[in-house]
Amino acid sequence: MAGKRNRMVFTLREGDEFIPLIQLLKATGVVESGSEAQEVVMAGMVLRNGEVEMRKRAKIKDGETVVFQNYEIIVKAF
Repeated sequence: MAGKRNRMVFTLREGDEFIPLIQLLKATGVVESGSEAQEVVMAGMVLRNGEVEMRKRAKIKDGETVVFQNYEIIVKAF
């Protein structure tokens, strides 16, 4: 049985339409560094809207959900 996910909301900066995936992982603190973010994405450990996302610089936009380990990140516009 899967454990409960830590859900968090990430708000894009005013005027921004997206945030690159590896920046999102680092900005939310679910990884410790940009290199760790790249590694987990390239290893297929990150889901974007329920699908594996392997593009490090995928543009994550308003309304999208990213899951890594027990973290669920919901992206909202400013």
